[in-house]
Amino acid sequence: MIATNPDTPLRMAMAQARDQHDQDLLDLTHQRPVLLVFLRHFGCTFCREAAADIGRDRERIEDQGVLPVFVHMSPLAKGEKFFSNYRGLNGVRHISDPEQKLYKAFQLKRGNMRQLFGLKSWVRGFQAGIMGGHLVGMLAGDGFQMPGIFLIRQGQVEREFRHDSAADRPDYVSMAYV
Repeated sequence: MIATNPDTPLRMAMAQARDQHDQDLLDLTHQRPVLLVFLRHFGCTFCREAAADIGRDRERIEDQGVLPVFVHMSPLAKGEKFFSNYRGLNGVRHISDPEQKLYKAFQLKRGNMRQLFGLKSWVRGFQAGIMGGHLVGMLAGDGFQMPGIFLIRQGQVEREFRHDSAADRPDYVSMAYV
């Protein structure tokens, strides 16, 4: 579990991170629990699959009182365009973090060859990309950055999922259960 005392770099990073409505992440977590979803990049097959999964389950997540918020490395305008392509994600909150300050504050690592290009990634890439229709797009950001998901309430990390492989597919509804 990540320490979230008032003066930690994590809390400071959350206070500085702003969504497309200029609200800071720390304040959002005091309004209601936040399911913070870090994406690798918008061209990533698995990130496209994650967006589709959360769009499909957004109502169930929000019915639990949890606000989904995405973190990505693209400009906010590209984020708006990306999320508008997924049913259920119009207007979803998102934070642009091209310098990866929030990724670092949450201690998300860069992936190694096995995590990004291992057998699991190839098999799941075929399933998600070809069978699921979430084809590969253009790289925008750090293609080696690993994703992660965190449930945060009042500035405190209550639950976390750190991908061991870029191909991991967590259960977002269970992650959001409060």
